[in-house]
Amino acid sequence: MIRLLAVPLICATLAACATKQENGYGVGIQAERQAALAQAQQKDAAPDTPGMYLALIDRMQAQGLWFASLAHIDAYEQQYGESPDTILLRADALRQTGQRDASAAAYARLAGTPLAARGLRGLGLLAGEAGDFAGAAQRFEAASKRAPTDALMLSDLGYARLRLGDVAGARVPLMKAAELAPDNPKIMSNVALFLLASGQAANAQGLMTQQKFAADVQQAIRGDAKRVADAARASVASR
Repeated sequence: MIRLLAVPLICATLAACATKQENGYGVGIQAERQAALAQAQQKDAAPDTPGMYLALIDRMQAQGLWFASLAHIDAYEQQYGESPDTILLRADALRQTGQRDASAAAYARLAGTPLAARGLRGLGLLAGEAGDFAGAAQRFEAASKRAPTDALMLSDLGYARLRLGDVAGARVPLMKAAELAPDNPKIMSNVALFLLASGQAANAQGLMTQQKFAADVQQAIRGDAKRVADAARASVASR
């Protein structure tokens, strides 16, 4: 997630613009402070409908404000009560703030609700973060069966299978994901990884160039490709 920061411009020659700096410096800081206060007030102000409040929490999480979102989830539930939506929001925030056990318990509570697939995906993400790609693949597969058109779940399943060395098994879910969400860079990076892992280096490079992936992203994909190759060799050796 990328947040853009406003960077103040500084005069190149201080002596030449000292007066302007002195006059403008305080004004700029005060304006910046007022903007920050206004933004903080917007974050602290609870919207007056449940839907608007959930949308606010969604925006916080999209901006990476995971701890703040936990505080607002508490406030929301005090006012409107718990729901599958708030359980999922809480589970995601707990996972992102390193509270793995509490996150897993919250995801598990989504079983039997309309968000059961999202709960399974969350458990799969926790497993993958712990290096348990077999457990992750199992949960992603179960999630995809409940939500067969969810591109991110399909992409997660394909990635987990790749990390297990199951390159052939990753193909179908990744191709589904790519056609369902061709503009999603995370999904397309997993497709590029699949192409590298399946010996299609030229196609992989073409895709990464087309997607305008940064050099560090391309390097990370190549690093993952080596891990996939190692896993594939280990899988063959264990048979």
